Amino acid sequence: MRSVVETFPNQFPAREYEIEITCPEFTAVCPKTGQPDFGTITIHYVPAAACLELKSLKLYLSGYRDRGIFYEHVVNTILDDLTESCQPRRMKVVGHFNPRGGIMSRVTAMYEASGS
Repeated sequence: MRSVVETFPNQFPAREYEIEITCPEFTAVCPKTGQPDFGTITIHYVPAAACLELKSLKLYLSGYRDRGIFYEHVVNTILDDLTESCQPRRMKVVGHFNPRGGIMSRVTAMYEASGS
């Protein structure tokens, strides 16, 4: 499932500012049990030339609903796909997953462009 998220031109490319996007209804499937996993995905990034388009991002994230994937793989794959799409200065993706079996997980992956 490789999907590129649409972008639009950053109107302030010379300025460093952070965008935070939260998806509180993220769903994927546990590859071991086949049961749904629920969580919140938060994306923090400092754009360069392009910003992520939110409808496209929503459609991309909803593509995980029926996918069997571990938490760590989810967060790192999202980071890879989004950095490929918008080429930010910096990006951090945090997956905060709801408790399963009494255990709650938070996975963080980070990217920094060379020269930033």
